Amino acid sequence: MSQFLVLTAKPGSNVLDDNTLAHLPASLGKPNVLAAGEAVEFAVSSDPRAEVRASLAGLAVDVNFVPAASRRKKLLVADMESTMIENEMLDELAAEIGIGPQIAAITSRSMRGEIDFATSVKERVAMLKDLPLAIMDKCAAEIRDMAGAKTLIATLKKHGCHTVIATGGFTYFSEPVRQRLGFDEAHGNILELADGKLTGTIVEPVFDRASKEKTLRSVAARLGLDLSQTAGVGDGANDLDLLAAAGLGVAFHAKPVVAEAARFRVDHGDLTALLYLQGYSKAEFAA
Repeated sequence: MSQFLVLTAKPGSNVLDDNTLAHLPASLGKPNVLAAGEAVEFAVSSDPRAEVRASLAGLAVDVNFVPAASRRKKLLVADMESTMIENEMLDELAAEIGIGPQIAAITSRSMRGEIDFATSVKERVAMLKDLPLAIMDKCAAEIRDMAGAKTLIATLKKHGCHTVIATGGFTYFSEPVRQRLGFDEAHGNILELADGKLTGTIVEPVFDRASKEKTLRSVAARLGLDLSQTAGVGDGANDLDLLAAAGLGVAFHAKPVVAEAARFRVDHGDLTALLYLQGYSKAEFAA
Protein backbone atom coordinates (compact mmCIF):
# COMPACT_ATOMS: atom_id res chain seq x y z
CA MET A 1 0.00 0.00 0.00
CA SER A 2 1.16 3.54 -0.71
CA GLN A 3 2.60 5.78 1.93
CA PHE A 4 2.54 9.56 1.90
CA LEU A 5 5.49 11.90 2.15
CA VAL A 6 4.07 15.05 3.73
CA LEU A 7 5.92 18.36 3.72
CA THR A 8 4.63 21.18 5.91
CA ALA A 9 5.84 24.68 6.76
CA LYS A 10 4.74 27.53 8.98
CA PRO A 11 1.47 29.07 7.73
CA GLY A 12 2.09 32.19 5.70
CA SER A 13 5.79 31.43 5.20
CA ASN A 14 5.37 30.35 1.55
CA VAL A 15 8.45 28.16 2.00
CA LEU A 16 6.96 25.41 -0.14
CA ASP A 17 6.65 27.57 -3.25
CA ASP A 18 7.10 26.38 -6.84
CA ASN A 19 10.84 27.06 -6.70
CA THR A 20 11.30 24.83 -3.64
CA LEU A 21 9.16 22.06 -5.12
CA ALA A 22 11.18 22.18 -8.35
CA HIS A 23 14.32 21.22 -6.41
CA LEU A 24 12.79 18.03 -4.98
CA PRO A 25 13.72 14.67 -6.50
CA ALA A 26 11.86 14.08 -9.77
CA SER A 27 11.18 10.51 -8.65
CA LEU A 28 8.55 11.83 -6.22
CA GLY A 29 6.26 12.69 -9.09
CA LYS A 30 3.64 15.42 -9.03
CA PRO A 31 2.72 16.82 -5.61
CA ASN A 32 -0.80 17.05 -4.26
CA VAL A 33 -0.94 20.60 -2.90
CA LEU A 34 -2.82 20.66 0.39
CA ALA A 35 -2.20 24.38 0.97
CA ALA A 36 -0.29 26.65 -1.39
CA GLY A 37 3.19 27.41 -0.08
CA GLU A 38 2.43 25.58 3.16
CA ALA A 39 1.73 21.86 2.69
CA VAL A 40 2.13 19.25 -0.03
CA GLU A 41 2.04 15.46 -0.13
CA PHE A 42 3.39 12.77 -2.44
CA ALA A 43 2.14 9.19 -2.73
CA VAL A 44 5.28 7.04 -2.50
CA SER A 45 6.13 3.35 -2.22
CA SER A 46 9.34 3.75 -0.22
CA ASP A 47 10.74 6.20 2.31
CA PRO A 48 12.50 9.10 0.55
CA ARG A 49 12.98 11.35 3.59
CA ALA A 50 16.79 11.40 3.62
CA GLU A 51 16.97 12.43 -0.05
CA VAL A 52 14.21 15.00 0.38
CA ARG A 53 15.83 16.60 3.43
CA ALA A 54 19.06 16.93 1.45
CA SER A 55 17.14 18.63 -1.36
CA LEU A 56 15.52 21.08 1.04
CA ALA A 57 18.95 22.21 2.25
CA GLY A 58 17.99 23.32 5.73
CA LEU A 59 14.73 25.08 4.85
CA ALA A 60 12.15 25.33 7.65
CA VAL A 61 10.10 22.39 6.42
CA ASP A 62 8.81 19.39 8.38
CA VAL A 63 9.22 16.09 6.53
CA ASN A 64 7.04 13.15 7.60
CA PHE A 65 6.40 9.70 6.14
CA VAL A 66 2.81 8.70 6.88
CA PRO A 67 1.09 5.33 6.32
CA ALA A 68 -1.97 5.48 4.05
CA ALA A 69 -4.02 3.04 6.14
CA SER A 70 -6.46 4.60 8.64
CA ARG A 71 -4.98 7.97 7.79
CA ARG A 72 -7.81 10.14 9.08
CA LYS A 73 -7.93 9.47 12.78
CA LYS A 74 -11.05 8.97 14.85
CA LEU A 75 -9.51 9.88 18.22
CA LEU A 76 -7.02 12.59 19.23
CA VAL A 77 -5.47 12.62 22.69
CA ALA A 78 -3.50 15.83 23.24
CA ASP A 79 -1.18 17.21 25.86
CA MET A 80 -2.23 20.70 26.93
CA GLU A 81 0.64 22.90 28.16
CA SER A 82 3.10 23.99 25.45
CA THR A 83 1.00 21.93 23.03
CA MET A 84 -2.63 23.10 22.90
CA ILE A 85 -1.82 26.26 24.85
CA GLU A 86 1.38 28.28 24.92
CA ASN A 87 1.56 28.45 28.70
CA GLU A 88 3.19 26.28 31.37
CA MET A 89 0.72 26.99 34.16
CA LEU A 90 2.80 25.93 37.16
CA ASP A 91 5.60 28.21 36.02
CA GLU A 92 3.20 31.12 35.65
CA LEU A 93 1.63 30.54 39.06
CA ALA A 94 5.10 30.45 40.59
CA ALA A 95 6.09 33.68 38.86
CA GLU A 96 3.09 35.39 40.45
CA ILE A 97 4.43 34.65 43.93
CA GLY A 98 8.13 35.13 43.24
CA ILE A 99 9.36 31.52 43.12
CA GLY A 100 9.48 31.23 39.36
CA PRO A 101 13.11 30.11 38.98
CA GLN A 102 12.76 27.33 41.56
CA ILE A 103 9.60 25.91 39.96
CA ALA A 104 10.84 26.37 36.39
CA ALA A 105 14.02 24.44 37.13
CA ILE A 106 12.01 21.44 38.32
CA THR A 107 9.63 21.72 35.35
CA SER A 108 12.50 21.73 32.86
CA ARG A 109 14.16 18.70 34.42
CA SER A 110 10.86 16.82 34.38
CA MET A 111 10.06 17.68 30.76
CA ARG A 112 13.52 16.52 29.71
CA GLY A 113 12.92 13.22 31.47
CA GLU A 114 15.63 13.76 34.08
CA ILE A 115 13.35 13.28 37.10
CA ASP A 116 10.15 11.35 37.73
CA PHE A 117 7.08 13.38 36.80
CA ALA A 118 4.88 12.33 39.71
CA THR A 119 7.53 13.28 42.24
CA SER A 120 8.28 16.56 40.51
CA VAL A 121 4.66 17.68 40.29
CA LYS A 122 4.08 16.91 43.98
CA GLU A 123 7.19 18.91 44.92
CA ARG A 124 6.11 21.87 42.81
CA VAL A 125 2.53 21.89 44.08
CA ALA A 126 3.76 21.73 47.67
CA MET A 127 5.63 24.97 47.01
CA LEU A 128 2.30 26.60 46.11
CA LYS A 129 0.62 25.89 49.45
CA ASP A 130 -1.81 28.68 50.47
CA LEU A 131 -1.83 30.19 46.97
CA PRO A 132 -5.15 32.12 46.70
CA LEU A 133 -7.58 30.99 44.01
CA ALA A 134 -7.70 34.61 42.85
CA ILE A 135 -4.18 34.12 41.49
CA MET A 136 -5.25 30.85 39.84
CA ASP A 137 -8.07 32.73 38.14
CA LYS A 138 -5.76 35.56 37.06
CA CYS A 139 -3.41 33.06 35.39
CA ALA A 140 -6.33 31.19 33.82
CA ALA A 141 -7.47 34.43 32.21
CA GLU A 142 -4.03 34.81 30.62
CA ILE A 143 -3.98 31.40 28.88
CA ARG A 144 -2.99 31.73 25.23
CA ASP A 145 -4.17 29.12 22.73
CA MET A 146 -1.44 27.59 20.58
CA ALA A 147 -1.52 28.68 16.93
CA GLY A 148 -3.80 26.39 14.97
CA ALA A 149 -5.42 24.82 18.04
CA LYS A 150 -8.98 25.99 17.37
CA THR A 151 -8.82 25.05 13.70
CA LEU A 152 -7.38 21.63 14.49
CA ILE A 153 -10.10 20.69 16.96
CA ALA A 154 -12.97 22.22 15.00
CA THR A 155 -11.89 20.42 11.83
CA LEU A 156 -11.41 17.05 13.52
CA LYS A 157 -14.79 17.29 15.21
CA LYS A 158 -16.42 18.31 11.93
CA HIS A 159 -15.13 15.04 10.48
CA GLY A 160 -16.23 12.86 13.40
CA CYS A 161 -13.06 12.65 15.48
CA HIS A 162 -13.35 12.39 19.29
CA THR A 163 -10.95 14.79 21.05
CA VAL A 164 -9.41 14.49 24.51
CA ILE A 165 -7.02 16.58 26.61
CA ALA A 166 -4.67 14.47 28.73
CA THR A 167 -2.48 16.75 30.82
CA GLY A 168 -0.06 16.42 33.68
CA GLY A 169 -1.35 19.88 34.57
CA PHE A 170 -4.50 20.69 36.45
CA THR A 171 -8.19 20.26 35.76
CA TYR A 172 -8.66 23.77 37.18
CA PHE A 173 -7.18 24.98 33.88
CA SER A 174 -7.88 22.10 31.50
CA GLU A 175 -11.64 22.29 31.90
CA PRO A 176 -11.97 25.89 30.66
CA VAL A 177 -9.50 25.11 27.86
CA ARG A 178 -11.61 22.07 26.93
CA GLN A 179 -14.72 24.20 26.74
CA ARG A 180 -13.13 27.02 24.77
CA LEU A 181 -11.37 24.83 22.19
CA GLY A 182 -14.24 22.34 21.93
CA PHE A 183 -12.60 19.15 23.20
CA ASP A 184 -14.95 16.34 24.18
CA GLU A 185 -13.07 15.38 27.35
CA ALA A 186 -10.26 16.59 29.60
CA HIS A 187 -8.24 14.54 32.09
CA GLY A 188 -5.54 15.80 34.44
CA ASN A 189 -4.48 16.33 38.02
CA ILE A 190 -6.98 17.56 40.62
CA LEU A 191 -5.71 20.15 43.08
CA GLU A 192 -6.94 20.03 46.67
CA LEU A 193 -8.58 23.31 47.65
CA ALA A 194 -9.64 24.68 51.02
CA ASP A 195 -10.85 28.09 52.17
CA GLY A 196 -10.19 29.68 48.79
CA LYS A 197 -6.58 28.51 48.64
CA LEU A 198 -4.44 25.59 47.46
CA THR A 199 -3.57 23.09 50.18
CA GLY A 200 -0.29 22.17 48.48
CA THR A 201 -1.39 18.64 47.63
CA ILE A 202 -2.86 16.74 44.65
CA VAL A 203 -5.72 14.28 44.80
CA GLU A 204 -4.21 10.83 44.28
CA PRO A 205 -3.45 9.14 41.98
CA VAL A 206 -1.21 11.54 40.09
CA PHE A 207 -2.10 11.81 36.40
CA ASP A 208 1.31 11.13 34.87
CA ARG A 209 3.07 9.74 31.81
CA ALA A 210 1.49 6.32 32.13
CA SER A 211 -1.94 7.90 32.65
CA LYS A 212 -1.76 9.59 29.26
CA GLU A 213 -1.18 6.32 27.44
CA LYS A 214 -3.86 4.63 29.57
CA THR A 215 -6.31 7.37 28.58
CA LEU A 216 -5.58 6.80 24.90
CA ARG A 217 -6.12 3.07 25.23
CA SER A 218 -9.22 3.27 27.41
CA VAL A 219 -10.99 5.90 25.29
CA ALA A 220 -10.12 4.01 22.10
CA ALA A 221 -11.56 0.82 23.60
CA ARG A 222 -14.69 2.64 24.71
CA LEU A 223 -15.19 3.98 21.18
CA GLY A 224 -14.41 0.61 19.58
CA LEU A 225 -11.30 1.93 17.82
CA ASP A 226 -8.04 0.25 16.97
CA LEU A 227 -4.96 2.21 18.04
CA SER A 228 -4.10 2.67 14.36
CA GLN A 229 -7.15 4.96 14.23
CA THR A 230 -5.79 7.26 16.95
CA ALA A 231 -3.52 10.29 17.12
CA GLY A 232 -1.54 11.75 19.98
CA VAL A 233 0.36 15.01 20.27
CA GLY A 234 2.69 16.42 22.90
CA ASP A 235 6.02 18.08 23.59
CA GLY A 236 7.46 16.66 26.81
CA ALA A 237 8.99 13.46 28.14
CA ASN A 238 5.74 12.52 29.90
CA ASP A 239 4.12 12.35 26.44
CA LEU A 240 6.48 9.68 25.11
CA ASP A 241 4.31 6.66 25.96
CA LEU A 242 1.25 8.36 24.48
CA LEU A 243 3.09 9.17 21.26
CA ALA A 244 4.50 5.66 20.96
CA ALA A 245 1.08 4.02 21.39
CA ALA A 246 -0.92 6.29 19.07
CA GLY A 247 -1.22 5.45 15.40
CA LEU A 248 -0.07 8.99 14.62
CA GLY A 249 2.06 10.15 17.55
CA VAL A 250 3.31 13.67 16.82
CA ALA A 251 6.06 15.49 18.72
CA PHE A 252 5.03 19.13 18.48
CA HIS A 253 7.83 21.72 18.88
CA ALA A 254 9.13 19.16 21.32
CA LYS A 255 12.03 18.80 23.71
CA PRO A 256 15.01 17.09 22.00
CA VAL A 257 14.53 13.73 23.74
CA VAL A 258 10.91 13.65 22.54
CA ALA A 259 11.59 14.85 19.01
CA GLU A 260 14.26 12.20 18.55
CA ALA A 261 12.03 9.37 19.81
CA ALA A 262 8.82 10.26 18.00
CA ARG A 263 7.90 8.72 14.64
CA PHE A 264 6.31 11.98 13.51
CA ARG A 265 7.36 15.51 14.38
CA VAL A 266 6.35 19.09 13.70
CA ASP A 267 9.13 21.57 14.41
CA HIS A 268 8.14 24.46 12.15
CA GLY A 269 4.41 24.41 11.43
CA ASP A 270 1.53 25.13 13.77
CA LEU A 271 -1.07 22.61 14.98
CA THR A 272 -2.83 22.57 11.60
CA ALA A 273 0.12 20.47 10.43
CA LEU A 274 -1.61 17.55 12.18
CA LEU A 275 -4.46 17.96 9.71
CA TYR A 276 -2.12 17.90 6.71
CA LEU A 277 -0.49 14.73 8.06
CA GLN A 278 -3.94 13.14 7.94
CA GLY A 279 -4.48 14.25 4.34
CA TYR A 280 -6.82 17.18 4.96
CA SER A 281 -6.49 20.09 2.56
CA LYS A 282 -6.84 23.66 3.77
CA ALA A 283 -10.14 23.86 1.90
CA GLU A 284 -11.52 21.22 4.29
CA PHE A 285 -10.64 23.13 7.45
CA ALA A 286 -13.50 24.24 9.67
CA ALA A 287 -14.01 27.99 9.87
